[in-house]
Amino acid sequence: MRSLGGLSLVLGTATAGLYLLSVRLPGEPRAGSGSLKFPSNLEELQELAQFLQYYNREHHTYVLLLFCSAYLYKQCFAIPGSSFLNILAGALFGPWMGLLLCSTLTSVGATCCYGLSNVFGKKIVIHYFPVKVAMLQRKVEENRNSLFFFLLFLRLFPMTPNWFLNLASPVLNIPVTQFFLSVFIGLIPYNFICVQTGSILSRITSLDAIFSWSILFKMLAIAMVALIPGTFIKKYSQKHLNLEKNNERVHLINGRKNS
Repeated sequence: MRSLGGLSLVLGTATAGLYLLSVRLPGEPRAGSGSLKFPSNLEELQELAQFLQYYNREHHTYVLLLFCSAYLYKQCFAIPGSSFLNILAGALFGPWMGLLLCSTLTSVGATCCYGLSNVFGKKIVIHYFPVKVAMLQRKVEENRNSLFFFLLFLRLFPMTPNWFLNLASPVLNIPVTQFFLSVFIGLIPYNFICVQTGSILSRITSLDAIFSWSILFKMLAIAMVALIPGTFIKKYSQKHLNLEKNNERVHLINGRKNS
């Protein structure tokens, strides 16, 4: 009960702070400021991007603060939907600034989630996800000598959702430094694709522009660059990580659980 009470207090405080940031905009925002909410589809994302691009011209610092706060809020409390914010970062801040911003915020937010789980959520995670925790614990122990590369592998080729890995890592006794670096490096390809997509979409004015040679070439380059880290980690994992045996065990566990 203390854990739930403490977590609820932190969540309530963070929610109130983010709400105040979203409603107390400086200056005289134009119509559309009422749509400041987390987008749940492409149409809402486009509306939000249009408003913030306009507002960003005169209030860049406030938009940056609002974006960082919203991103950390999602990451800290393991709320799905960060891909929309990654795309929004590309549209607002450009491809490279957006990539640096998202990679940093992802790592900091995931580490805050790690900290909240460590303080308030260990018993909750074990209680509600005993099979998943046991499976991950076995994998971590079998790859303890190559733990950092194993964590990178989990980020690049997720066997379990990122949000669950953030919550379970304190239970698995994963050092916070390795956790932070694995998130920062391992999610760069994913963040890169989303941010670059946002920067491209912000410049597209018609459907015909999507099929221009410059856009198609850039999208191909994005895909090729994003494959490089995954290829390296996959080759390393085949030689040094115990994965094949674990995958067989996972199927057995899931089979027994579902039977």
